[in-house]
Amino acid sequence: MKYLVILADGMADEPQEQLKGLTPLQAASTPNLDRLARTAYIGQVQTIPANFPPGSDVANLSVLGYDPAKYYTGRSPLEAVSMGVELGENDLALRCNLVTLSEEENYADKTMIDYSSGEISTAESHQLMKAIADELGGEPFYFYPGISYRHLLVWKNGRGSDLQLTPPHDISGQPIAAYLPAGTHGAHLLELMMKSQKILQDHPVNQKRIKEGHPPATSIWLWGEGVRPALPTFQELYGLSGSVVAAVDLVKGLGICAGLKPVTVPGATGAVVTNFAGKIEAALQCLRQGDDFVYVHIESPDEAGHQGNLDTKIWSIEQIDQQMIGPLCENLAGFEHIRVLVMPDHPTPIRIRTHSSDPVPFLLFDSQQPNPSGPQKYDEASARRGLFIAEGHQLMRHFIKG
Repeated sequence: MKYLVILADGMADEPQEQLKGLTPLQAASTPNLDRLARTAYIGQVQTIPANFPPGSDVANLSVLGYDPAKYYTGRSPLEAVSMGVELGENDLALRCNLVTLSEEENYADKTMIDYSSGEISTAESHQLMKAIADELGGEPFYFYPGISYRHLLVWKNGRGSDLQLTPPHDISGQPIAAYLPAGTHGAHLLELMMKSQKILQDHPVNQKRIKEGHPPATSIWLWGEGVRPALPTFQELYGLSGSVVAAVDLVKGLGICAGLKPVTVPGATGAVVTNFAGKIEAALQCLRQGDDFVYVHIESPDEAGHQGNLDTKIWSIEQIDQQMIGPLCENLAGFEHIRVLVMPDHPTPIRIRTHSSDPVPFLLFDSQQPNPSGPQKYDEASARRGLFIAEGHQLMRHFIKG
C-alpha cells in the first residue's frame, strides 16, 4: 500500500460575488480533480481546533495526524528544524519576515503594505538579512536567513517571555499601531524592528528594487514564537516511513520532526509561481523507490489568498490540477494499491486575505476501493454533503486505516 497526501495550502475559500456565488475552487477548471472525485470519498474536516490560531503550523500538524492540543509548541521552532538551527531547551524561536511598511516617519503610524516585500527573492533577502545580523545580531538575538521573505530569529534563553505578536499577513493594508509587539518583553522586539528600518532603507538591494518597480523590504516583522518541539515519529504513530516534499521551512521542519525525509525540488519556491510538475514527479519517484508515505505541500493558493488576488488563486488551483493531479492520474495504474488524500490545510479567503478556522474539503481516493457514488466535482459544496470529521488529527488515521 502507498499513501500520498497533496496539501494545497489555503485553497478553500468563500463564495465570490464576481464568480456569481462560486468559490475559486468551484470556478476553476479542474477536470483531473473531478475525475478523481467521481470514485472518491469527499468530506469536510476541522483542522483548526477551538482556541487555536488558524495557522499553517496548527493545520498541517492536524493533517499529519498530530493532535495540536498535545504537540503544538509554536511555528518558528519547526522552521528552525528545517534550517538546521539547534534550539536549546530555553531558547525562543521567532519568524522574522521582511515586510514593506508605508513611509510615515513615526513607526507606529505606518501601514502594512506587503507582508512579503513583493515576494522578494531568496538571493536578495539573504543580503538584507546579513546586514541585519551584522548590525543587530549577537547575544541574546541571533538571525538566520531563510527562503524569500521568511527568516528566523532565535532569542537565547528567551523561553517564558511574555509576548503578544501578530502575523503580518493578518494585517495587510492596515495600520500597524494596534499590532506592534506587546507584553512585558515586547519592547525588546519592537526595538529590533524599529532599528531594522535604518539598516534597510539605504541598502543597495532595496535601491535596486525601487528602481525596478518592486516593493523594498523596509522592516523586519517578528511573530510566530515557540520552543523546541518533541514529536513521536510518523513511523511510531502509523507504522509508515516516507518523505515530505515542501519548499517552505515550516512544513519541511514539521516533516523532519515527524521523521520524514525532506525532498528538495529545483524551482520549488514557496511562492505563487513554483515547480508544480517537479513536486508531483518527486513524490511519485519517492513512492516508486520504496517510501510508504509522501506528503506534498504547495504554498501557491495560500499566497494568492493573502494577496487578495482572485484571478491568481484560480490560476494556482488550475496549475495544481493540470501539472500535478493530471500526471498523478496518468501514473495511478503503476501502483498496485495507492490511496491519495487531496485537501487544503485551512481556507485563505480572498475577502479577508488571511486564514480562517472554517472546515476544509478533503478528497480520499483508494485505487482498490472506489466509491461507486462519488460526486461529479471536488469542491466545498460537495464536501458539505459528505463525511464530517470534527477533529482534524483523526483524518490521518481514517486515511491510513480506512
